[in-house]
Amino acid sequence: MQSDPVNGAIASTHYLATEAGAQILRDGGNAFDAAVAAGLVLQVVEPHLNGPGGDLPAILWKDGKATVLCAQGAAPAGATIAHYRVQGLELIPGDGLLATVIPGAFDGWMLMLRDHGTMELAEIMAPAIDLAANGHVMLDRAVDTIAGLADFFREHWPSSAAVWAPNGKLPEKGALFTNPDLAATWQRVVAEAQGPTREARIDAARDCFYRGFIAERIGAFCAETKAMDASGTLHAGVLTATDMAGYAAHFEAPQTFDYHGWTIAKTGPWGQGPVLLQTLALLAGDNLAALDPLGPEFAHLVIEAQKLALADREIYYTDPDHAPVPMDGLLSTAYNSTRRALIGEKADHDLRPGVLDGFAPQVAQVQAMLDRLSLPEGAVYEPTMAHLATAPRGDTVHLDVIDRHGNMVSATPSGGWLQSSPIVAGLGFCLNSRAQMYWLDEAAVGALAPGKRPRTTLSPSLAWHRDGRRISFGTPGGDQQDQWQLLFWLRHVHHGMDLQQAADAPMFHTTHMPASFYPRSRQPGGVVAEDNLPEATLRALEAAGHIVTRVPAGSVGRITTAARGADGRLSAAATMRTPHGRAIVLGDETTASPNARPRR
Repeated sequence: MQSDPVNGAIASTHYLATEAGAQILRDGGNAFDAAVAAGLVLQVVEPHLNGPGGDLPAILWKDGKATVLCAQGAAPAGATIAHYRVQGLELIPGDGLLATVIPGAFDGWMLMLRDHGTMELAEIMAPAIDLAANGHVMLDRAVDTIAGLADFFREHWPSSAAVWAPNGKLPEKGALFTNPDLAATWQRVVAEAQGPTREARIDAARDCFYRGFIAERIGAFCAETKAMDASGTLHAGVLTATDMAGYAAHFEAPQTFDYHGWTIAKTGPWGQGPVLLQTLALLAGDNLAALDPLGPEFAHLVIEAQKLALADREIYYTDPDHAPVPMDGLLSTAYNSTRRALIGEKADHDLRPGVLDGFAPQVAQVQAMLDRLSLPEGAVYEPTMAHLATAPRGDTVHLDVIDRHGNMVSATPSGGWLQSSPIVAGLGFCLNSRAQMYWLDEAAVGALAPGKRPRTTLSPSLAWHRDGRRISFGTPGGDQQDQWQLLFWLRHVHHGMDLQQAADAPMFHTTHMPASFYPRSRQPGGVVAEDNLPEATLRALEAAGHIVTRVPAGSVGRITTAARGADGRLSAAATMRTPHGRAIVLGDETTASPNARPRR
């Protein structure tokens, strides 16, 4: 039974996750309860985009303060450069068991629920269990992904074939699909999660995953299984139950930047989130409001600024627990004034990081490493199984939640896609492939090392204005996440577009930098642009030296967002690019993808 409408808003990349979170809000849960319920549902209904074996960064707003939830797992103890080199590898494969780090998503969701939620574990997990046990209509793209991998699964990953094509039968578009193994896994977690308090029961669930039957099964599977991967060879994993037992998600302070009255919060440089902040710092002195947001001057300026920020990403960003990352210098006015002067009228085809005091050797070492590797060229903008003739793409999901108390969540779960690695037999989910983001070269600040977090692409955003406005936003899209979010942000802040307009406006991004995903390709001067940008803009970009790849309108940029006005009015949007996405403002639930109308 539905309760009376309450004040709250939620948006996500799948309508079933949005509805699950909205129902939690209706039933009296807060934003954190709703986010966890929706996040667990996303693992079931978008298995080609995220899963229980993946990772999770989130930014929370509570009591007037932003906090980052880091649920990014680190490299296992056995994940050394020497071990991977013995396997004959120059790059870490984009799939298979060697590409796995410790899964962090489940612990992150449970930590959020324990410390900030109000509802019982069984209530929060019920929607995901129901959909896994009783079925959901699988998305067409997921069906196509499984169909494209069917032969590969049967030949090389039989545990995946058993789940995604049970009894040899492929899923059908429009038909219900169940994952009974995953449902049984979650049901066992709920049954074993006993304790005298709500918090103790949630901690018991964490123990089930990281120190109980799930960890034991994952460790055994990695040890006993050799899986085909992107290198074209068979490799066993190095993740063990001991690695799992030592993991815990945690909260930390966000990296922030002040911009035109707003403070924008991102993760630290263990994620790529500060790229957005660096780009804003580069653009802070420009009169962007005077530029046409669909015009060539705006596009050229934004692209060139992004190239500079992304070049710095390759040199400086890493797990700050393992190496110093000079974020104060990278965001300083003096540094960005010098960098801004590098933007000319023509497209730059060189990768040009900045050199901060004391970091010149690091810059030279990383540039030399990239030169040695001779990375392939090509506009790869989503993680793929690049060794297959028709490479199925993985990706990410996103959700935003606001409750009646003003609490907010911006979360970008990912990893553990069905094409990441073989299903762990009996559990109903696979592990992640996040280790492909390390380099197998000690010269790189992002070099593989046990206990070190990979520099991920996952990048939720949360911002607040001095007048009281707050906004949560994010998108799937790998290396493009902060590029698409930047366009959304600038068009909303400078050009008066509402949430839906800014999310739906034509998108573009650069492929100039080394990709974060295997095979780490780059396209110097490359730009991917939707073809509904004005023809004059596209031609002007080409005339300026940009290598433009035109893609169909609506094919890049999958923003979801929720906002609270200074007067308390709520709004939310899920871009039209994701027809199965949904935004709901409680009390006005007639709108699916379009922006739900503001309500008090």
